[in-house]
Amino acid sequence: MAMSCKDGKPGLDNGKYVRYTPEQVEALERLYHDCPKPSSIRRQQLIRECPILSNIEPKQIKVWFQNRRCREKQRKEASRLQAVNRKLTAMNKLLMEENDRLQKQVSQLVYENGYFRQHTQNTALPTKDTSCESAVTSGQRSLTTQHPPRDASPAGLMSIAEETLAEFLSKATGTAVEWVQMPGMKPGPDSIGIVAISHGCTGVAARACGLVGLEPTRVAEILKDRPSWFRDCRAVDVLNVLPTANGGTIELLYMQLYAPTTLAPARDFWLLRYTSVLEDGSLVICERSLKNTQNGPSMPPVQHFVRAEMLPSGYLIRPCEGGGSIIHIVDHMDLEPWSVPEVLRPLYESSTVLAQKTTMVALRQLRQISHEVSQSNVTGWGRRPAALRALGQRLSRGFNEAINGFTDEGWSMIGNDGVDDVTVLVNSSPDKLMGLNLSFANGFPSVSNAVLCAKASMLLQNVPPAILLRFLREHRSEWADNNMDAYSAAAIKVGPCGLPGSRVGNYGGQVILPLAHTIEHEEFLEVIKLEGSAHSPEDTIMPREVFLLQLCSGMDENAVGTCAELIFAPIDASFADDAPLLPSGFRIIPLDSGKEASNPNRTLDLASALDIGPTGNRASNDYSGNSGCMRSVMTIAFEFAFESHMQDHVASMARQYVRSIISSVQRVALALSPSHLSSQAGLRTPLGTPEAQTLARWICNSYRCYLGVELLKSNNEGNESLLKSLWHHSDAILCCTLKALPVFTFANQAGLDMLETTLVALQDITLEKIFDDHGRKILCSEFPQIIQQGFACLQGGICLSSMGRPISYERVVAWKVLNEEENAHCICFMFMNWSFV
Repeated sequence: MAMSCKDGKPGLDNGKYVRYTPEQVEALERLYHDCPKPSSIRRQQLIRECPILSNIEPKQIKVWFQNRRCREKQRKEASRLQAVNRKLTAMNKLLMEENDRLQKQVSQLVYENGYFRQHTQNTALPTKDTSCESAVTSGQRSLTTQHPPRDASPAGLMSIAEETLAEFLSKATGTAVEWVQMPGMKPGPDSIGIVAISHGCTGVAARACGLVGLEPTRVAEILKDRPSWFRDCRAVDVLNVLPTANGGTIELLYMQLYAPTTLAPARDFWLLRYTSVLEDGSLVICERSLKNTQNGPSMPPVQHFVRAEMLPSGYLIRPCEGGGSIIHIVDHMDLEPWSVPEVLRPLYESSTVLAQKTTMVALRQLRQISHEVSQSNVTGWGRRPAALRALGQRLSRGFNEAINGFTDEGWSMIGNDGVDDVTVLVNSSPDKLMGLNLSFANGFPSVSNAVLCAKASMLLQNVPPAILLRFLREHRSEWADNNMDAYSAAAIKVGPCGLPGSRVGNYGGQVILPLAHTIEHEEFLEVIKLEGSAHSPEDTIMPREVFLLQLCSGMDENAVGTCAELIFAPIDASFADDAPLLPSGFRIIPLDSGKEASNPNRTLDLASALDIGPTGNRASNDYSGNSGCMRSVMTIAFEFAFESHMQDHVASMARQYVRSIISSVQRVALALSPSHLSSQAGLRTPLGTPEAQTLARWICNSYRCYLGVELLKSNNEGNESLLKSLWHHSDAILCCTLKALPVFTFANQAGLDMLETTLVALQDITLEKIFDDHGRKILCSEFPQIIQQGFACLQGGICLSSMGRPISYERVVAWKVLNEEENAHCICFMFMNWSFV
């Protein structure tokens, strides 16, 4: 190891370089792994603690660390570029194969077009549907979707398996199905993959191919465990396993799928699954329904389920050079749409919905697990990724169980009150209650011995699901009842509790605490903290703070056909991985697959819009362009634990609560409707709240006025660019109000990351909450200077995120933000060089 040197101090070479001994390098490396960027004080301390470094100047040690960080950065960049190159090479190979397949499909269509033209005059057009045949199978007329009855002996099942394999491969890599690109999906190295849907094919079909950083055997293991990644899958039972002569396996499966809404029955499948290895080393898993087998195993119809058909489908998994796999996925089903009301049939006749709910979910699960393998094993709140995924799975599964209410899980319906708009079910089975009958740290045993579910479905018009869901998430007070939240929390927390209304409780606001999200941010897991105020001091049963575990998905307005969900369950403050969960929530499913044109900032001021009514006076052009009719179905389900002798009271309470929620949702949907917004002159901006671009300009101008330098590198930009630069600034920039109890009103991305919160929850965090005692004392002493002089610099210290994690910062610059009239609008804080301790 050699370092440059300018003078000839003792112990240094008289030449150009300083050469370090192996012992010196080892000592420096140890410190580097603990602290890659030590301060001057830390470097001097290192010299004192390590005698072998005593003959090295602190300046030379500083240069050594600079060079070491540079080498580490170059190594990481080289590794990243190599990974990107491997990914691009594999993607290029995939695109070339896709191009070859499309050329074959074009050639086949040209040939068929010429054939039909030639024979139109002489023969009638064939009535047989051949759209699912490929160049591989076009000469074999026996390979159609209708199969003659055959013996279900091992030899007969092997014949079905080989036929299924041939048809699956013709769909995955051939031209058996005419595939068209999925709306809104653009293939590329950063996309989920190449996604296509069928055109003119029996049933609904979707196809995807992409790259994942997992080995083929691991990919196969994950995909076979369908309930672990397919949220709509209730169960997969393997009834028989037969080994084959070529080293593969044939499995007979019975699979059940949840119904997505209360308006339709659930589906089930009787399947054959064939796993084999091809000659080129590719691993293939293919499936199909067993319908016409004789003298063999069969599955009779199951009550409350509609038997659907899976046409040849599966997974083709090929090893990729440099590690990882190239995967082709085909899902092809006939979901028997005749069995659902006509308004819901688009859900069962749309290949786009199938792609979103099944095909793309499989790819996302593989990418998520691959990402987790390559990253740290511990994520937010010290939880492992697998544990967080399990919590999300439990929330989703519990919500699906509530919506479906299967009798074999213990659910039974109770009579209505003369109006059948809300369905109420009760479950007192031991399996359902096993997780609730626990003793908690406060000493109260849980005595709830039954669970009640109130559920309903409603049709929505002209409101995008993503926008409605975001409003329900961000403005809980518009639809939720504080007493109901407190009752639900108390039921799982301490046991004995009365009906809502008998307690005096008020939860002033919600704080959203991020917990985890998927790599594409299509799903979020978070903890909602409902803070209590004006609580009755004699009430020792009802909790003063309510915590909810919440799963949120489908907030991307650009995703076509995506289901939007908001599912939550009260949790105990201990928040154990095996905590009892009684999920409730909303599911909004679009019934039209057309792309929705909407404004992503649509819910920002909706709370005020709901109070304006027809008196709004500011025209809006944001919504006038979207006049098409959008339909969706919303399903609501709420679960409550209770004591059996209170069943009638709790049932009445639950009905009224769900009806009030339906009324609130209808009011919100009307306010969100583009036609309503156009006719009612749009939304009103709250007085005194500047637009974000204006606030960004005020922040930068005030910083230049008080400190004499520019906050941003280039300040001569438009308002939009100015806001973008401020948003991506590396230091945490936060604004708070000029009140007796200052609360935060704005933060850039670094500020939100530092506080571990969101823009909505930011407004529930006060300035004093984030500082420790020492920091609060410094802030109090410097606050008069900020008000009088306009700015102040605070020394480094420790502050706390919204989740209580300590954060160190080098220093804080605080300054007054002046508006156009030179009046103080707020105070801005910039935390420099912050990091989690």
